[in-house]
Amino acid sequence: MIPHFNDARDWFFQQRFGMFIHWGIYAVKAFHEQYQWRLNIPSAEYIKLAEKFDPRQFSPEVWLDLCQDAGMEYICFTCKHHDGFCLWDSKYTDYNITHTPYGQDILAMLAKACHRRGIRLGIYYSCPDWHCPFSLNFGGDHQLLQPNPGDTPDLLKYVAYVKNQVRELCSNYGEIAEFFWDIPPGVNFSELNALIRELQPAALINDRGYGPGDYATPERYIPDGSGFSRPTEACQSVGRRSWGYRYNEDYYSPFYLMQSIDRIMTMGGNYLLNVGPDAQGLIPCEAQSILRTVGCWYKKVRESFENCKIYCLPGQSTEDFLVTRRENTLYLHFLQGFQNSGYILPACQTLPQQAMLLNTGETVPSELTIVPQICLTSPEPRLHLFGLPAEQPLAEVPVIRLDFAEDLPY
Repeated sequence: MIPHFNDARDWFFQQRFGMFIHWGIYAVKAFHEQYQWRLNIPSAEYIKLAEKFDPRQFSPEVWLDLCQDAGMEYICFTCKHHDGFCLWDSKYTDYNITHTPYGQDILAMLAKACHRRGIRLGIYYSCPDWHCPFSLNFGGDHQLLQPNPGDTPDLLKYVAYVKNQVRELCSNYGEIAEFFWDIPPGVNFSELNALIRELQPAALINDRGYGPGDYATPERYIPDGSGFSRPTEACQSVGRRSWGYRYNEDYYSPFYLMQSIDRIMTMGGNYLLNVGPDAQGLIPCEAQSILRTVGCWYKKVRESFENCKIYCLPGQSTEDFLVTRRENTLYLHFLQGFQNSGYILPACQTLPQQAMLLNTGETVPSELTIVPQICLTSPEPRLHLFGLPAEQPLAEVPVIRLDFAEDLPY
């Protein structure tokens, strides 16, 4: 059982599907959010992208409509990525959105819309900074190969800069749901997380910052094991090549993402699914379609994750399906689809009151039958679910709900 915090942060265990948004001046190049670093672009050339960033079609309402269409209940927004460009009106650098042709505080606009619509707002903030003259860009993890001309790297001055910006973010934009540091700096400055906790007591802090955080953040992979021992939020993007906007991106299939979401959530984790708007602020049509398709599935099966426990049926192979449980209800998650037209549950010796495929609302036929493979040692009838559409092409991860009348004896 994953421990709860028993305070305002416990929203995290109820609202488990979030929208990640990677956006910045790098969208102008439509290549990758790390365009500057990956192509070794000189800072003097890269910063000129700010002069071209004028996202006149940006609408927080359109973003939030898509968020809710996908069944998502919170957003995590990249306020400052590794390039150091700030999408809010920071008083500590002119390298921000108010010094572009657009000129408006995008974070303020998004925050206002989120709070009005009851969608929680999370803040992403990069530890590396390829623009601040105090940042330590010495060619390490996600750092520039060498400092920019004229930079004066100074760890303490940079931490002071970060602290000032954290105070802005946690003071000027209403309630913050989570603070997502990125790229662990390898140094511990506990006052930074302490400041977040002081100003935003409902905000969870992740494990990629300047000290221990509240939750783990596996990225683009599913950890081994059957469950998580601590709060966890996995993150993935709809595009395989980038997190920010990329022209002619290679997109994951909705079914692949459904499998990933289902696996993480049956293990007890949250899921943050990312899109990258273009330079005009529009989320690509392909990404919108994927989110809506995933959301249609998620809304139908969401109950199989909410207030449910990870569960293992005695004698059941996890290769067939995974199980979550809430009181006398079991949910069977078939991540690979139906490999057979029927399945035996060796631990179940009673018929359910109801057996239903959540994806369609259809009844799943069930019976008690003697199983040839175990009848020599266990002749008692076992629950058999049958008549499943194994022959049909599958567009969704199927989930079967079983409701029992009495307390389950296993």
